[in-house]
Amino acid sequence: MSAVHREPLTAPHRTRNDAVLALGVAVLAVAITPLMGGGEGIRPGHLGWMLLLAGHLPLVWRRRRPMVALLGVVACIAPYYAFDYNPALPVPAIVLALYTVAATGAVRRTLLTGVAVLGSTVISNGITDQDEALDSLEISGWIIAVLVVGIAVRYYRLYVASIVERAERAERTREEEARRRVAEERLRIARDLHDLLAHSITLIGVQTSVAAHVLTADPERLDRKAVAQALDDIAGTCRIARGELRTTLEVLRAHDTAVGVGADPGAGAGSESGSVSGVEDMRGPLPGIDGLAGLAETGRVAGAKVELSVRADGIPPSVGAAAYRIVQEALTNAVRHGGREDLTVRVGLWTADGALRVSVRDDGTGGGVGPSDGPPGFGLVGMRERARSVGGTLDAGPGPAEGFEVTATLPLSREGEVR
Repeated sequence: MSAVHREPLTAPHRTRNDAVLALGVAVLAVAITPLMGGGEGIRPGHLGWMLLLAGHLPLVWRRRRPMVALLGVVACIAPYYAFDYNPALPVPAIVLALYTVAATGAVRRTLLTGVAVLGSTVISNGITDQDEALDSLEISGWIIAVLVVGIAVRYYRLYVASIVERAERAERTREEEARRRVAEERLRIARDLHDLLAHSITLIGVQTSVAAHVLTADPERLDRKAVAQALDDIAGTCRIARGELRTTLEVLRAHDTAVGVGADPGAGAGSESGSVSGVEDMRGPLPGIDGLAGLAETGRVAGAKVELSVRADGIPPSVGAAAYRIVQEALTNAVRHGGREDLTVRVGLWTADGALRVSVRDDGTGGGVGPSDGPPGFGLVGMRERARSVGGTLDAGPGPAEGFEVTATLPLSREGEVR
């Protein structure tokens, strides 16, 4: 079956194998000669044996040059038949040459070859002897059968090759999909870490500044209650950040275990695909618009006046999570770059035209992003990626009068994952 499945024109060692096959067919012709002593035609003499054996020689290149091999066989066997030698001896060589032409070439070439062989045989025999012409018509069925078998084998090989090619393409597609999903999962974790750390560290920085200000403003009249409140706020922010960071690290550890850290590196893409689904199963509940009140409270603790307005319900989890992360990052940027002690941030969410509209506007003087605390980070890029992950859009820039404004439109009809 391996020999049948293999493409003959690209098979390894085909010349050597064909040489062995040609020798075997020639030995077969010699071996059946005593059995054909009483058959039609005369027993081959020296010339007949030379022509017969020479007719087997082109079979050595039957797969490399099928048509040339057939013409070589015909060129040697035609004189053999002209001398009226035993007609059965060259049959195996002729059959093998015809089969090779049918199994390695297009159907049109096979049909033209069959017509040429049958037509020339019938015409030449019809000119010499009418009885032989009838005999040629009788054996033409066998020639046609050989050609049909060759065509069938060729189509079978093409069918098997197409199945193998589709399986390989499907495997490549699975591997590419697994790699893409792993890359997207890593990007999602990176965004989550950025949102978590940027938000928490910014709040801790602001709260620490408040505590330092209370300690240094009037040391003789120290407001112990204000200092304790600031330190409590810092501790609370640290607890929240630590909990979220632990959840993210658990997902990362589960991802490393799923892809086989310390396991067989040849596990392949199937392991990656399984690891991605394992990570997705361990994400836990996604943050949503129900958590915006907590975000607003953390903004107030950081010293900003946060006005929250939510007029939306029935929001898909993925859209709600994207909105939560966008508001979280926008609040972080406002607190970090606002540049005012009496900063006001207005956060609004509402539904309109089949989409969730998000607006975060502050009245600060820092422009929302800037070099005050170092080079620009990935905040705006992350927010835009959040919006795109659910098929939405996001705009960010200076407000119409002052401050900075972030607006996003997140379609409600697309239920997707948060990337």
